[in-house]
Amino acid sequence: MHVVLLGDSIFDNAHYVPNQHPVVEQVQALLPDGSRATLLARDGSITQEVTVQVGRLPRDATHVVVSSGGNDALRASLVLDTPSGLLEALADFQDAFRGDYRQLMLALEATGLPVVVCTIYDSIPHLERAKKTALSIFNDVIVQEASLHAFPVIDLRRWCKDPADYSALSPIEPSAPGGMKIAKRIAAVVKSVDRRSRFTVIA
Repeated sequence: MHVVLLGDSIFDNAHYVPNQHPVVEQVQALLPDGSRATLLARDGSITQEVTVQVGRLPRDATHVVVSSGGNDALRASLVLDTPSGLLEALADFQDAFRGDYRQLMLALEATGLPVVVCTIYDSIPHLERAKKTALSIFNDVIVQEASLHAFPVIDLRRWCKDPADYSALSPIEPSAPGGMKIAKRIAAVVKSVDRRSRFTVIA
């Protein structure tokens, strides 16, 4: 089994957990003997850039896990400070994100590999209620687009709910304990994923 992690700093979190294990190492430790995990995710990546990461998949990859959309949502959060035309602005961001995320899903489908998708977590310490609500428009796109391809979804909103799940250096990044929660879900899902299934499972 060769699990490849695509996306942003949810997986590329080594900088935010100094002297502790980042997500990719935690996933590696939980996989069966002889398996490995590879990190292609890059801190700061938006969805368009994650689509480029798909083209760098190793030839021996057996499973792909992607976490993308958080940085797209960060860009959209700027409009929450401007009340005029707020809903229209959010709708524009959602439309643009849907187009980018759809291209990412198509690129992943074309690999022929089992793919697992992650939502954006929303229990970040001190996150304003309005911004938490705005994240839902991005998560709605992620779940809808993943379901069109019957990709399993790891709902990080379910698993990363405690303040300790977030890095003290940057509260939008996973801490080592938060990363371990994510790694455990990845390991559990990639071990059970059935590429023949035409149903999306939320894990």
